[in-house]
Amino acid sequence: MQRNKQQREVSPLPNIMGTILQSIPKEAEVTKIEYEGPRIAIYTRNPRYLMEHNEVISNMVNVIKKRIVVRTEESIRKTEEEARQILVQMLPKEIDLRGTFFDTAIGELTMEVKHPWLLNNMASFNLADLVSKIGWRVKIRKATTIQSQTIQTINYNLKISSTERSKHLRQIGEQIFRPKLSEDAEVSLMTLGGFSQVGRSCMLLTTHESKVLIDCGVNPGAKSPLEAYPRLDWANITLDELDAVVISHAHLDHTGFLPVLFKYGYKGPIYCTEPTLPMMNLIQLDAIKVAAAQGRIPLYAERDVKQVMKQTIPLAYGTVTDISPDIKLVFSNAGHILGSASCHFHIGNGNHNFVYTGDLKYGKSMLFDSASWNFPRVETLLIESTYGAKEDIQATREEVEGTFIRSVNETLRNGGKVLIPIPAVGRAQELMMVIDQYMKAGQIVEAPVFTEGMISEATAIHEAYPEYLTRDLREKILSTEENPFDSEYFTNIEHSDAREEALREGPCIIMATSGMLEGGPVLEYFKNIAPSQKNKILFVSYQVNGTMGRRVLDGSRQVSVVGRDGKIEVININCSTEKLDGFSGHSDYNQLMSYVHKLRSKLRRVIVNHGERRKCENLASSIHRMFRISTTCPQVQEGIRLL
Repeated sequence: MQRNKQQREVSPLPNIMGTILQSIPKEAEVTKIEYEGPRIAIYTRNPRYLMEHNEVISNMVNVIKKRIVVRTEESIRKTEEEARQILVQMLPKEIDLRGTFFDTAIGELTMEVKHPWLLNNMASFNLADLVSKIGWRVKIRKATTIQSQTIQTINYNLKISSTERSKHLRQIGEQIFRPKLSEDAEVSLMTLGGFSQVGRSCMLLTTHESKVLIDCGVNPGAKSPLEAYPRLDWANITLDELDAVVISHAHLDHTGFLPVLFKYGYKGPIYCTEPTLPMMNLIQLDAIKVAAAQGRIPLYAERDVKQVMKQTIPLAYGTVTDISPDIKLVFSNAGHILGSASCHFHIGNGNHNFVYTGDLKYGKSMLFDSASWNFPRVETLLIESTYGAKEDIQATREEVEGTFIRSVNETLRNGGKVLIPIPAVGRAQELMMVIDQYMKAGQIVEAPVFTEGMISEATAIHEAYPEYLTRDLREKILSTEENPFDSEYFTNIEHSDAREEALREGPCIIMATSGMLEGGPVLEYFKNIAPSQKNKILFVSYQVNGTMGRRVLDGSRQVSVVGRDGKIEVININCSTEKLDGFSGHSDYNQLMSYVHKLRSKLRRVIVNHGERRKCENLASSIHRMFRISTTCPQVQEGIRLL
């Protein structure tokens, strides 16, 4: 992150510090004020005072219009062992402390407890007392039934890189809060991938002050590098010029090229929602394994994924955050997968508001609330069009669940196996809840349901972030001992012996990644299941052009796959195939139009992306005709002036 000398010479920190020091009482015992990435960190020897007088911080935020976080002075922090002993003494045994994570870079302790709801009704427990005794800021989380190995690995890497992260956060703050060189407002968007196509989503948002990369994915169905990866070469920028990378959600078509940036030396921050970090980490590491299994050289190494962990700054929905001198970012629920976000960029002093929907589900599902739409202002909307054709009308949820039940039962009753190629994140958890509900009700034939290891890990991450789920699921996880993702019907496959069990004679349901038959465990099942007429392959997610899943869905009766020994195997497809769109995490045509209708009074322009060319054009035409809004559907390698 290099900037010119003029930008480095002057820092606004003294002014901010002066305002804070004038506003804060001496009783707070503030010892220093530092940048912590996009926040201003206030270090205190008396955390109790600021916890009991939170209006002090609220008033300061209203004055300086920056995020402020209170940190404890390092000198008052107990050692980790001492802090654990105090926790055992002070915490009621009934809450059942299961784990602790001390983040030494920011002085924050995360406690995982089995019964967090009990703390709300215990007069004997006082959080300010606990913080004063241990000297660490405290965050309380519900302990999951199955611990996520991904989250544990991330915590470990954050721990061992504490010094590096502290320095990195200060450097990011210096770049964000640097003085502006110009008050002129000019905003442009460069399309680097995912326009008039599905895959390799990527764009560059630029102003006089800033360059922000939004998403950085790969195209799993592409046959050449020019079609597979974002056209960063065309953008004609160096990685040092980027102020930030913003990620809408974890899927590979939005994050699959991100570790490559770190491979070639990107030093800046990544912003995403809290669950997106472990989700994309899981998916990116799996992509390395899939490439190796197929005899391909992976795009990046595990060390690059670890660097992504270290430089990511997770944000909660609704948190207004400075990411450069003239751009503020707010994430809102997009309803697509866990942690998926629509990205609201507030540019300049209210000069322009740009909203990128990311992948959008404007409709409630079992897992997520419908996508948020109530932005205070939005002049330019960039909306996806995966199902943007007029004929892309999905059945109601009741209808699609009924079709799913009939389809599955038809195969199971005939002694066949149902193979569901599925992304590990989002659709898998949705289908698990549907299957569990209807098997319990006796509406789906009872049969073993096999899932492979990555789905189980993704499910553990869902349980770890209940605040990103529907209200009902959130309350179940946070206020009861029930785990809605746990079911007696499911067997998780973690090794080849269990895989052989799933492929033995007899009916069953198998859910395996990847969702487009482009590698992963699903191919082993596919090779065994496809040749038999009594079996079925049931697609429940979008199949990108060029992928094997799309070819099978379009009627191919023979395909070639790479075997474990690297040799090509020809697979005859005699089983039936079926596609159900109602479980998709994308909005259909009607939902997309309804979403735009909600925003129409605020909009000056709509840009359409993330769809096959015909669907982009159709959605853009419909929006323009019905709402009389300026609309465009650019292709890759176009520049658009927003302001």
